[in-house]
Amino acid sequence: METRPMAKTPAPARKTPTRAASRPAASRPAAARPVAPPPAAAPAQAAAKAAGVEELKVSAHMMTLDAGLFCIVNEANPAAAQRGGLPGVRVSPPPLAPDSVEILAFRPDGWLSGLGDAALVRVARGPARVMVTVYQLPGQADSAPRLQVLRLAAATGAPAAPPVPPPAAVPVAAVPAAPVRMDLLAHIQTRGDVGARFGDWLGEAGSGHWIEGIAIAAPEGIDPADLTYQAVLGRGWLSPWVEAGHYCGSRGMALPLLGFRVRLQGEAAKRFDLRCEATFIDGSKTRPVGNDETCESESLAALESMRVTLLPRAAAKPAPRGRR
Repeated sequence: METRPMAKTPAPARKTPTRAASRPAASRPAAARPVAPPPAAAPAQAAAKAAGVEELKVSAHMMTLDAGLFCIVNEANPAAAQRGGLPGVRVSPPPLAPDSVEILAFRPDGWLSGLGDAALVRVARGPARVMVTVYQLPGQADSAPRLQVLRLAAATGAPAAPPVPPPAAVPVAAVPAAPVRMDLLAHIQTRGDVGARFGDWLGEAGSGHWIEGIAIAAPEGIDPADLTYQAVLGRGWLSPWVEAGHYCGSRGMALPLLGFRVRLQGEAAKRFDLRCEATFIDGSKTRPVGNDETCESESLAALESMRVTLLPRAAAKPAPRGRR
């Protein structure tokens, strides 16, 4: 019997231990990737713009003035009405300024807007400095203000006269009186606020006491915007227009008005004719002038007394003319 050698059974293949690196990619933990930082906060300018805040160009200047009375005017800019009144100007005394400088703006808030506002500056002892701060829109060449400085009077060196106390009142029985409506009010040197009706003289001719400011009330049924007035500050220089019921001028600064101008518009011009007269401390007197005419003396003397007359159209007569 033939004996055949038995076929050897192949030995099972040895398993080679696998390393972590030989694992399928899907089973490997994902490598840590750098996390992008959160977006940086928006710049202050962008945040301000998103909040509706607009940066302005602001510059400050020191102006030196000699002793005297000056008027600083921010000339009217045609685009100021669409820009919130900019360019705007503020005139103020610098820190630790002497008491010899007094500043009075014609607007109650003190602004000299780009609509043509003005301020009075009185320097009792010069030279003295005032600070002029300008606020304007950036990037607009036409937004720079056009400032004019006009010297109205030289220093007189005389302080304002102290108020004269009124005479002692004689005691009488108290009688209730109905309130009397005053159509005009003037602040008169040494006297204070004095009132009058339309057609009556306000102030005293020949007294030598000037008028420092005025206010005129609108007649019943008339819009205050239809009756406006200005103060004469110098030759060819007037204050901004003031609506009826508002004060125009100063109080207690020894700054006299040199005249005034009253204008009727709209319904007021349809219903009334206007006549204005005045006397001045140099003894001169104006002829009656009409609507929107300046009432001032040729010498530009201080205003001493004034009369404003409103005549209904039906009763109005032509203003008398001077002799030929």
